[in-house]
Amino acid sequence: MFIDELTPILKQFTQHPVSFMGGFVSGLLRLNLNDDPVKSWLSEQLGSTTNTTEPTQAHNGKASGPQSISIE
Repeated sequence: MFIDELTPILKQFTQHPVSFMGGFVSGLLRLNLNDDPVKSWLSEQLGSTTNTTEPTQAHNGKASGPQSISIE
């Protein structure tokens, strides 16, 4: 049962070991890929500029922030 839960992780590790370990270490160190030292290093490694625009979030017609609701 425990092996069934680890199978997708092990499959990704065996297919792409370098990128898997890079993502794993950056997750452990809680590195943000948009921060300057990491972002500049990634752009040097890729040899291209990365997209600097923030992704837009879908708003369902309501303002952001806390909303009040009434429960009867």
